[in-house]
Amino acid sequence: MNRLYLLLCLLGSVLPLAAFMPWLASHGLALHLLLAQILEQPVAAFAWADVLVSALALLAFMWHEQRQQAVRGVWWAVASLLLVGVSLALPLYLYLRAQAARPAR
Repeated sequence: MNRLYLLLCLLGSVLPLAAFMPWLASHGLALHLLLAQILEQPVAAFAWADVLVSALALLAFMWHEQRQQAVRGVWWAVASLLLVGVSLALPLYLYLRAQAARPAR
């Protein structure tokens, strides 16, 4: 599973950033324009709402799990959630969690 998690981290980074970087290069950090374009199309608003709720659910899950069993490096997953999104943060957290659960050699 660890290799699968790492592959999903790679895909979860490359695919969203490849889609977003051209827009960012054209418009810069124009958050007002980004929000306007998100709300312009109902399907875009749906997708962003889905991602936002997924991100909140992932944060709640990571917070709860940290209280049960400390996962080293969890802040990497939180940072990746804020910088890239759920597509990177979830497989990264699952990888870190699997590493923490492995018995010491």
